[in-house]
Amino acid sequence: MKSDFWLEQIPLWGVFLLTIIVVLLSIGVGTLLGGRRRRQPDHEAESSSLGTIIGATLGLLAFMLAFTFGMAAERLQTRKQLLLDEINAIGTTYLRAGLLLEPHRSEIQKLLREYVDIRANLAREGQFKKLPEAISRSEALHDQMWSHAVAITKANRNSPIDALFISSLNEMIDLHSSRVTVVQYRIPTPIWYVLYSITILSMAAVGYHAGLSGKSNLKIGLVLAFTFSAVVFLIADLDRATGSLRVSQQPMLELQKKLQIQTQETGYEQIFPDSKGTSDKEAVVK
Repeated sequence: MKSDFWLEQIPLWGVFLLTIIVVLLSIGVGTLLGGRRRRQPDHEAESSSLGTIIGATLGLLAFMLAFTFGMAAERLQTRKQLLLDEINAIGTTYLRAGLLLEPHRSEIQKLLREYVDIRANLAREGQFKKLPEAISRSEALHDQMWSHAVAITKANRNSPIDALFISSLNEMIDLHSSRVTVVQYRIPTPIWYVLYSITILSMAAVGYHAGLSGKSNLKIGLVLAFTFSAVVFLIADLDRATGSLRVSQQPMLELQKKLQIQTQETGYEQIFPDSKGTSDKEAVVK
């Protein structure tokens, strides 16, 4: 899912490089302004109050960094929890489907295996460009499984097993919607603008103070630039679901393997779709 915000169209290494440039330019402009002010005879009057201003702006910048980092980290934790909840819901639905009458039992379990394959193959290959296609196919499978639930309800058997299955299926569909929605969430654009605005002002104030005192140091500027850029890089990486700091999909891969083993043990053979999206073969009884 792509955002219209221009910063999110830039790769992560570009965000890191851009932040370094912004910090160094801010310090450089501040240093030039401070050097000009230093040539004036009354420049010493500003030195006493400037330290307080710099401390306040750097403190506010630290607060914004912590606030933004907290938002991104919390969203990562939410994605992780939703993944585990969905895996549990799929597993529960699969087990309860095994208690249904035929033909619903085999058909629903086949659909659930394909449902897991879509997620597992997407995670294994890392082809997130196919995410919209995977979501569309998953929702089509939802409709097929729910049609079975409707048929079970119309049978009017008043079975608690049927009710439990429909409940778990409904939960599984809801968790899918929650995962899709959370992936679309991003740090709001105004927060990014405020963060960079405070950064520019803070670094310009640091440079101004260095120019005013005549003790400008390129090494200190580079340390500030790389340190701040590393933190912003980490925040941007956490904010992007397709960044390097992704939620591990290993539990979904283990669920896929578990369902395959159960299929073999129960006497059914399922040929799953490959990574190129070739058509499935129907399940056949051994």
